[in-house]
Amino acid sequence: MPRANRYFVPNHVWHITHRCHKKEFLLKFARDRQRWRYWLFEARKRYHLCVLNFTITSNHIHLLVRDQGKGEIAKSMQLIAGRTAQEYNHRKKEKGPSGKIVTMPRPWISWNIWLVAWCISI
Repeated sequence: MPRANRYFVPNHVWHITHRCHKKEFLLKFARDRQRWRYWLFEARKRYHLCVLNFTITSNHIHLLVRDQGKGEIAKSMQLIAGRTAQEYNHRKKEKGPSGKIVTMPRPWISWNIWLVAWCISI
């Protein structure tokens, strides 16, 4: 079944979930969670991503962000997922998604976005 179309509405709050490849528990170690946090804050600096809150579990993350209409969410997710995956794969000596981690060449395939309906548009 194809996924639903995504409609990006600027100046709204978004709830993003990002799941590990094959629902595996790839973020179970503090080192991996720390690297994911590092790249989140790097994305915040580079792309001015407005992070309201986030939670990292052992196999997925939840991220609450505000869209400013400059494409910062897609750029940030690409940076975070790509760099975290590269570091994980390098450490485990594995390659690409078949090697286990959350990387996808097009980040919009692997992350789901829902508009948080109860938040007021800014």
